[in-house]
Amino acid sequence: MDDIIAACMTYEGALSEPEDFPKSEEPVWILGKKYSTQTELEPLRNDVQSRIWLTYRRNFAQISDTTFTSDRGWGCMLRCGQMVLAEALLRRHLGRDWIWTPAESSDTYLRIMSMFEDHKCATFSLHIISQLGVDEGKPIGEWYGPNTVAQVMRKLTPFDEWNNFSVNVAMDNVVIMDEIRCSCQIEGERIWRPLLLFIPLRLGLSEMNPIYFSGLKNCFKMPQSLGLIGGKPNHASYFIGFMGDELVYLDPHTTQEAGSIAKKLTEEEVELDKSYHISCAQRMPFEHLDPSLALCFFCGSEKEFDDLCNRMRQELIDAEKTPLFELVPTRPDYMKDDSSFEGASGINVEFEDHQLDSDDDEEFEVLQ
Repeated sequence: MDDIIAACMTYEGALSEPEDFPKSEEPVWILGKKYSTQTELEPLRNDVQSRIWLTYRRNFAQISDTTFTSDRGWGCMLRCGQMVLAEALLRRHLGRDWIWTPAESSDTYLRIMSMFEDHKCATFSLHIISQLGVDEGKPIGEWYGPNTVAQVMRKLTPFDEWNNFSVNVAMDNVVIMDEIRCSCQIEGERIWRPLLLFIPLRLGLSEMNPIYFSGLKNCFKMPQSLGLIGGKPNHASYFIGFMGDELVYLDPHTTQEAGSIAKKLTEEEVELDKSYHISCAQRMPFEHLDPSLALCFFCGSEKEFDDLCNRMRQELIDAEKTPLFELVPTRPDYMKDDSSFEGASGINVEFEDHQLDSDDDEEFEVLQ
């Protein structure tokens, strides 16, 4: 782990002073918010801790007809997908400025958390996500890439009537504005369905091309940003910001006990809730990021979507010699007969994830 600047977790107790954010002139950007490590270190850490941290779990009910009672060693990208969904739920119901505390027990928060419990009845559980992944050609227990996770999330959200998300996966590096807008508008009603947008990208062959670093940084600065999912070979992480030339991320490679926080009425439930909030993030150099990743954005209103498109045009396309992706008002002619393309329509897509090779994922894991 020599390429990772070590994180300290509350339960490790190895360091008296966290090394997550050293004091620096460089600002830290976390999901659209800017912090100074010299004057805003505590608010910064509170913001990071308020993100829902979903990790490997063990001793849950077996998944479908398999023998899996833990996702250790294979579920990291699924957990990253869950973290994106969790962040979208927080953004929709509690707002970007919401801060978690150990005493948090609002009905809205508890309902959000219940959706990620590890059993087949939870809306966004590993059990259901894994089963939907089978339809995308990924057997239960196999490692997922970022595109496959995005496709599974698209299939999963129609079962969630509470949030009524419109999930769009912009394929072929093209974001088609009118199709996304159409998918978010309910016919005959002036109601906007909250948008969860995934943009799967391949920014290099085997290594990240440095020409894209500035574009990725600009993504994290946008208020609509939900970060990105990607990582290293067979070692997926959820990236929530950056500091200088280093990414800030949440690492799912910690195995913890499965369970339910329910109403947080018992000491055990309160302690379990704490396991979903890490006290310090980790940092990793941009150049160590695998080139296969997916950008994630949330727009709770049409006004926010219009603002996102303007920001993308100005900060990611017009300002960059090599843009991360294309932003077009309507589907280009060359894509109209492309049956493998999927935008807002929900047509099945044949898109192979970048295969990441690794001898052993467990070397990255922290066992509880």
